[in-house]
Amino acid sequence: MDAQLLAFVAVAAGMVALPGADFTVVVRNALASRTSGLATAVGVAGGLLVHTALAAAGLAAVLVTMPVLFRTVQLLGGAYVLYLGLSGLRAMRRRAATGADAGEGAELMATPSGPGRSLRQGFLTNALNPKAPVLFLSLLPQFVPDGRPPLPRTLLLASVIVLLALVWFPAVALLVDRLGRWLRRPRTARVIEGGSGTALTALGLVLVTGPLLH
Repeated sequence: MDAQLLAFVAVAAGMVALPGADFTVVVRNALASRTSGLATAVGVAGGLLVHTALAAAGLAAVLVTMPVLFRTVQLLGGAYVLYLGLSGLRAMRRRAATGADAGEGAELMATPSGPGRSLRQGFLTNALNPKAPVLFLSLLPQFVPDGRPPLPRTLLLASVIVLLALVWFPAVALLVDRLGRWLRRPRTARVIEGGSGTALTALGLVLVTGPLLH
C-alpha cells in the first residue's frame, strides 16, 4: 500500500471539502434546482482539472513567477466572485421587496439558471481562483517519491483531486436538494442566499484587493 498516496488523499479531501467560493456557489445553485447544483459541481471539477493540468505541465510555475500575470488572474477571479456575490444580494433584496417571503409555511420557488450557465459559473469560479496554482504547485511535489518520474505521479495526484471533487460537490448538491423543502422555506432561503451573497462578496473583495492587504 502506498502510504504517501493515502496521505495525499486525506490532505486533498480536506482541501476539496474546505468551504469557499466553490462550495458557496454549488449550494446556492442547488437551491434553485438539482440540475443546476449538479451542473455547477461538474463545472467546479472542470476548473480543478485546469489547475491540476497546469501544475502537472509546470505552467503554474510561470504564473507564480510573473507578478503581472498573476495579478491579472487575481483581478479577473476576484471580479467574477464579487459579481456572483452582489448578484445574490440583489436577488435577495428583490425577493424581500416583492413580498416573496410572505406566509409562514410558503416555500420559495427559486428560478433555476440553465445547466449551461450553472456549469459555467462553477467552472469560472474555480478556474479563476489565483490561489489554486500556488497551492497545487506547492502541494503536488511533496507527494512525489524520490527517484520516481515526477510526471506520471503528478498526473495521478491531479486525477485524485479531480475525482474527489466529482464526489464531494455533487454530494453537496444532492444533499441541498434533498433538504430542499426545508432550505427553500422563505426565511431559511433568505438567510442562505444572504449569507452566500455576503461570503462571495467578501471573497471577491479579498481577491481584488489582495496586494493591498499585505
